Amino acid sequence: MDRKTTPPADLLPGTLDLLVLKTLTRGPLHGYGIAQYLLNTSDSVLQVGEGSLYPALQRLLVNGWADAEWRQSETGRRARFYKLTAAGRRRLREEEQEFDRMVDAIRIVLRAV
Repeated sequence: MDRKTTPPADLLPGTLDLLVLKTLTRGPLHGYGIAQYLLNTSDSVLQVGEGSLYPALQRLLVNGWADAEWRQSETGRRARFYKLTAAGRRRLREEEQEFDRMVDAIRIVLRAV
C-alpha cells in the first residue's frame, strides 16, 4: 500500500501537543485549519480528529501555552482562533528537545542487533 491508501497513523503519546504548538508558529488558526495543515503537510498521514484535537487545544489553553479568540473564518463563519503564547514557544522548544531525545533512543534500539 502507498501512503495515500494506508490508514491514518496513530500519533505517539504526547506528540499531538507538539504538532499543534508547531503549527501555531505559523500564526493564529482555528481547529479545522490546524487539522488541515497537519493533514496536508504530512501527505495525508496525520489525520487528527475532533475528539483528539479539541481536548489538546483545551489543554494548551489551560496550561497558558495558547490563547484563543472568536473571529470570523475565511468562510464567514464564527470560529475560535488559537495563537501561541510566549509560554507556548518555550514549551515547544522543550517538547522538540524531548521528542528528538526519544527518536534518537528509538533509533538506537532499532539499529541494535
